[in-house]
Amino acid sequence: MNSHIVIPVLISFAISLILGPVVIPFLRKLKMGQTEREEGVKEHLKKAGTPTMGGFIFIIPCIITVILLLLTNKMQYSINLFIILFVLISYAMIGFLDDYISLKHHENKGLTQMQKLFLQFVVALVFYVLFRHFGDGDSVLRVTLFNLEWNLNWFYGVFILFLLIGTSNAVNLTDGLDGLSGGLSAIAFLSYGLIAWNSKWITGYQDIGIFCFILVGCLMGFLVFNSHPAKVFMGDTGSLSLGATLATVAILTSHEFSLAVIGGVFVIETLSVIIQIFSVVVFKKRVFLMTPIHHHFERLGWSEGDIVKLFWIAGFILSLLALIYGVWL
Repeated sequence: MNSHIVIPVLISFAISLILGPVVIPFLRKLKMGQTEREEGVKEHLKKAGTPTMGGFIFIIPCIITVILLLLTNKMQYSINLFIILFVLISYAMIGFLDDYISLKHHENKGLTQMQKLFLQFVVALVFYVLFRHFGDGDSVLRVTLFNLEWNLNWFYGVFILFLLIGTSNAVNLTDGLDGLSGGLSAIAFLSYGLIAWNSKWITGYQDIGIFCFILVGCLMGFLVFNSHPAKVFMGDTGSLSLGATLATVAILTSHEFSLAVIGGVFVIETLSVIIQIFSVVVFKKRVFLMTPIHHHFERLGWSEGDIVKLFWIAGFILSLLALIYGVWL
């Protein structure tokens, strides 16, 4: 088991480290620099011009590593593995289009919400067809702790769409500080890797676990360049892809509800935005100094590094709690 986990992590980590110094100057040459808005946190204005679309630094190594392991029979192909790769690549392309349009017009406006929703709907529809008609997935939501089951039938497709959109946008909202979203995603995928490895009732269970460990290695390599002070940002290319892939793994491992705990920090970040909007619209008052909530801590005078470390620790603790249920209960 150790070699099955360690080797993929080392390979993907090494490829990310090699790819980073190639991709970053290339993005800088193409002038793919982040545009910072003046109404944001003032300390972030100095980050203007930092290359974005850095998600390719972990997406490309992830795909390369999977292909290498498949060709050398270190991984076995399964329909579930195909679904994960399909979602990873599809959402990366949606994010890429959003980033490219935004940078082309030199403002933080990429795809419209309707355009994003349509593309995400298409991905969710393909996901559902593959999952229900070519895989061994069903339309049942389970809470094993309370022995509860709900058969959603066709509505499960809507649930898949909701989970993909919700998680991808949550990770995207969290991607506001150097290393924050990347580190939390690495913790989350490590947790799901351990859950998948232990879930022998899932088709291709070991290979879903190995995929998660591969992505952890890729993210560790990416964090070398994304930790404060960041030399590159993942952009929507990376954040949308990570969120959707995380939701996909949760669905395929039948641990959808665990996602709310494993991705608890992402949930809190999203809730802070919803609460702020609701409060401003209804009560004409702000609950937070600025949202997402990591910016609230910045406005309180916390350093960027301290906020990231606090959120990483919170994500790690929540993941440990989810693992107690997901693996041992």
